[in-house]
Amino acid sequence: MKLIARYSGILALICVLLVLSFSVEARDLDQDEALKLREAGIIQSFDQLLSAAMARYPGARLLEVELEEEDGIYVYEVELLTTSGVVRELELDARDGRILKDEED
Repeated sequence: MKLIARYSGILALICVLLVLSFSVEARDLDQDEALKLREAGIIQSFDQLLSAAMARYPGARLLEVELEEEDGIYVYEVELLTTSGVVRELELDARDGRILKDEED
């Protein structure tokens, strides 16, 4: 019985550790951090990458942009208001502008 209780506790601890290790927390970067990353050539400026997002939704209005670090990857999170009135949330890889996510917000 003690053996079952011991293994149950260990199993519960392993489950908690697994959940914590798979929780990806995005960290917002401020302007100073973004500037340092751009100057170091790690990311591109958002102006250079904006055309990829706008080409997907011609005529859309830019609502919001945030630079985030997600699990070691720098991502521009972009919100657009399309001409049909739908808000789209896109994630662009800040290194090359590749669209990682595109969903209705």
